[in-house]
Amino acid sequence: MTKFAFLFATSALVAFPAGAQRPEPPAETVEAAQAAAQADHVHEDPPATIVITGHSIQEVDLLAGKSVLSGADLVRDLKPQIGDTLAGLPGVSATSFSPGASRPVLRGFQGERVRVMTDGIGSIDASNTSADHAVTIDPLTAERIEVIHGPAVLLFGSQAIGGAVNVMDRRIPRRVPDEPVHIDAIAAYGSAADEHSVGAAVDVPLTDSLVAHIDGSYRNTDDLEVGGFVLSPELRAEQLEIAAEEEAEGHVEEAEEARELANLSGRIPNSATETKTLGAGLAFIRDGGQLGLSVSYYDSKYGVPSRPGAEHHHEEEGGEEEEGHAHGDVPVTIGLEQFRADLRGEIEAGGDFIDKIRVRLAAADYEHTEFEGEEVGTVFKSNGMEGRFELVQADRGGWHGVTGAQYFVRDFEAIGAEAFVPPNESRQLGLFTVQEMHFGRAGIEAAGRFERSDVSATTLGLDRSFNTYSGAIGASYELGNRTKIGVNGSRAERAPSAEELFSNGPHIATQAFEVGNLDLAKEKSWGAEAYVRHDASNYSLSATVFANWFDDYIFQAATGEERDELPVFQYFQRGARYYGFELEGSAKLFEAAGFRFNGDVVADYVNATIEKGGPVPRIPPLRILGGIEAQSDHVDGRLEVEWSDEQERIAAFETPTDGHTLVNASVAWRPWGKSNPTTLLLSANNIFDVDARRHASFTKDFVPLAGRDIRLSARVSF
Repeated sequence: MTKFAFLFATSALVAFPAGAQRPEPPAETVEAAQAAAQADHVHEDPPATIVITGHSIQEVDLLAGKSVLSGADLVRDLKPQIGDTLAGLPGVSATSFSPGASRPVLRGFQGERVRVMTDGIGSIDASNTSADHAVTIDPLTAERIEVIHGPAVLLFGSQAIGGAVNVMDRRIPRRVPDEPVHIDAIAAYGSAADEHSVGAAVDVPLTDSLVAHIDGSYRNTDDLEVGGFVLSPELRAEQLEIAAEEEAEGHVEEAEEARELANLSGRIPNSATETKTLGAGLAFIRDGGQLGLSVSYYDSKYGVPSRPGAEHHHEEEGGEEEEGHAHGDVPVTIGLEQFRADLRGEIEAGGDFIDKIRVRLAAADYEHTEFEGEEVGTVFKSNGMEGRFELVQADRGGWHGVTGAQYFVRDFEAIGAEAFVPPNESRQLGLFTVQEMHFGRAGIEAAGRFERSDVSATTLGLDRSFNTYSGAIGASYELGNRTKIGVNGSRAERAPSAEELFSNGPHIATQAFEVGNLDLAKEKSWGAEAYVRHDASNYSLSATVFANWFDDYIFQAATGEERDELPVFQYFQRGARYYGFELEGSAKLFEAAGFRFNGDVVADYVNATIEKGGPVPRIPPLRILGGIEAQSDHVDGRLEVEWSDEQERIAAFETPTDGHTLVNASVAWRPWGKSNPTTLLLSANNIFDVDARRHASFTKDFVPLAGRDIRLSARVSF
């Protein structure tokens, strides 16, 4: 609670200057700001010129890649977890551990190499420590979600080597509504999991400069229905072999049980979810700056489907088996909750060099419990705080930038018979700068970051410290009014996390015995990226190729051994390389019967190899997604096909994944036209009910993707 007290006390330091007077801005600037405020709506479709709001330089033209999901597209793609919500964007897949836990996978990177944030600050949960831990961000409350690559990611920390995901909400208001009360709401039903979800937000201007906000959401899903057998062909063959062996030995009941498991279809057992959120905010907004505070609560309960053959017993200190049950005999579920407080402040300095001063703080108390049936297995507690201080430079002849500092601290503790990681504390202090310069048609972006990381486990008497230095530079050139080419290069370093260093024990949710490596050094990488973007009046195209070369790449791999009747997964360090491409294009095809027909395509591919170790585990295969959309003022229709290739470049003890083709369709009706975001949306995903699995998923052999899913969604704004 001391972190919360510090956060709110800090607000006093920002509040006084926020009300200070400054020279009046030019009239045209005021008019532009008022026009933008009047057009603002929740989930509004993005403008043609994308503004990365999580980036500390507002209205910056990022030289690297970026994708935005908002408006009707966000409503159509909403899933319980942010990873599955973003999986249709170029270069994005998802961990899809279960319907209740799924993080984004960016260009094949996941976990500690992808930064997931809310309004530029980390989610401050335990989702980066293990694939079974949910991200404490409900997409139902999101206004827009941004995926960022390139030099600018150094703003957000060394964990953003693979990229950053930034979720923007309005929990701390950014403007004073024109109406006495502004309400936004979303409700949805999905057939595959019998999903019922609803979210709403209310903004009320208390004075001409003070705005109050409240929001909440609720989602409940049943066990997920799938398009074929629950188990993959490899696990089905394994269970049928067990059935034959048991039958040969005269164990009829055991043989029948194995056959039933091999032929299991319909729904994934123990995959139901329930999530509740509540948030409130207050913002003081003046011409000279703004200050806002918010508090929020996140509560989620979800099942963890179990892998066949994952049963094991607790062991006592003497090595004898503990009396009780074997894991796998009872369902494992996770119940988590997070209390969080946020602060955002901004002062309009209006100087010739410093234009704005920004402060962003957040503190959170997080706890989740892994239940074995009704019994408490392991309890994870995490108390953390993160803060940013930024000086935003005024534009001086095409040169602008931001320089700042970032601080993060986390106290983490696992309690129980299967606490696979000891109590530990992580502290990070970072200094960063990002600078942009434009010279006519040419542009240059450069970034640098220094980070000091201290990781300690006092119960073991262990303490590791790391100094990391990262830098990046990018250049772009406009060949014409509508074509831009560019290249980016980077040198990045990342300190190992507490889990990578100190893990040593069974983890019931992942059904693995996880072993860390106390000798891990800093992870170092070189990165390169080249792109071309063309935006014509009737078509657009964006193509990117990228590569990363790692020294001392940190990865977790199966050893082939078993401990406590679980497969051992240990952290190692070797050289590695990644390369791949992303392609995105759209074109206006024709007009007929009052509709505009457009076509679009997304393609991505990643190849990753560990030196003297073969392919990197869980790398997504080649994927191509194409769609045709008919648009009008009141009705939109879309038909899309997503093809994923088989993945046979696999690591040791990893199974291949069959390819699949998903066909989706949707129809949206806007009763008041595009001037109002109120929309009724009917969609059908995986129309042909095929068996589909994500290779990036740790559990893909027994947790396939949803089968046919008929969804009805409605959003209103007034």
